[in-house]
Amino acid sequence: MSHRSTAVALVCALAACSISPERAGTSSVSLIPTWLAVATGDSGALAAVAHQGDTIPARAVTWSSSDPGVATVDAAGLVHGRARGFARITVTYQGKRDSSEVAVAPPVLVGAGDIADCLRTADSATAALLDTIPGIVFTAGDNAYPSGTLAEYTLCYDPTWGRHKNRTRPSPGNHEYNSLGLGYYAYFGHLAGDSGVGYYSYDFAGWHIISLNSNVSTSAGSPQEQWLRADLALHPARCTLAYWHHPRFSSGTTHGSSTSVRPLWQALFDAHADVVVSGHEHNYERFASQQPDGTADPTNGVREFVVGTGGASLYAFGAPIANSEVRNNTTNGVIKLALNPTRYAWEFISTTGAVTDSGSGTCH
Repeated sequence: MSHRSTAVALVCALAACSISPERAGTSSVSLIPTWLAVATGDSGALAAVAHQGDTIPARAVTWSSSDPGVATVDAAGLVHGRARGFARITVTYQGKRDSSEVAVAPPVLVGAGDIADCLRTADSATAALLDTIPGIVFTAGDNAYPSGTLAEYTLCYDPTWGRHKNRTRPSPGNHEYNSLGLGYYAYFGHLAGDSGVGYYSYDFAGWHIISLNSNVSTSAGSPQEQWLRADLALHPARCTLAYWHHPRFSSGTTHGSSTSVRPLWQALFDAHADVVVSGHEHNYERFASQQPDGTADPTNGVREFVVGTGGASLYAFGAPIANSEVRNNTTNGVIKLALNPTRYAWEFISTTGAVTDSGSGTCH
């Protein structure tokens, strides 16, 4: 028996597969990724993993969609977004099945950090904004207070932002790690990437989007920093955005700027990324494009938004630090990022519905 045929698993882009398995059976089949975001009118690819088998011949598999009006899938595993909504794509191979969730949405990313506290009601108001804004939802950590337990997610987060769970790609905050992240991973499951790691990436609307975990090591050479550099090398997109909890730059007086996340910023800067969104400081602040050391760089720099306004009580500002352009600590709200294959536009929308900051930028 050949070495190929004894492999435990093989990822196969089905369009390229044409060789029949050398082994008669397979123990299971899986789809990668388990969750896919597709802009309306766009498409995205799913790949199959055959365990204890060999290559998967395209003629041997069947594909189906739970809602063809929302998303269809062709014989190569290419998913086409038809209308806003959710569908489940299923692959069947040798009697084995697996499914992936597909969210079809307009090319918008919307969210905030520092969200749900059962002692407050502002998270209900920001969740009401999400009700009116289609797109993929992100969180910038501290999603459930005070310790991110599963009970707090169930009682505080789920009734508000949780109604948008199936279109949410989260990131954790330091409050989640008061309970070692157990409630966060239990609540979000595969939506939070690999359990216990807390960093992952996905593609949407022509953008490569990365959710990072600033609660574990972010130092140069750490597993997360090495993963980030490898992920950026594998996805050389024209437009790249990352989000995590602790801001590299902040004029806030409660937490302020975080030097620990500089290696993440450096990796993103080296790869010509465009936008970073963070929370932690409970206010809204927009920065001009800058380098990891805070040097203004309108040509190659990364623009940061601090959006710790999801529902928690708001924090004060000190004197504006370098490159701070806009600050707001008088209202909770969310940031709406309209994604174009070469550009982006932003709006900070307060719980009153007012847009208090807006603008646009061009990808590197």
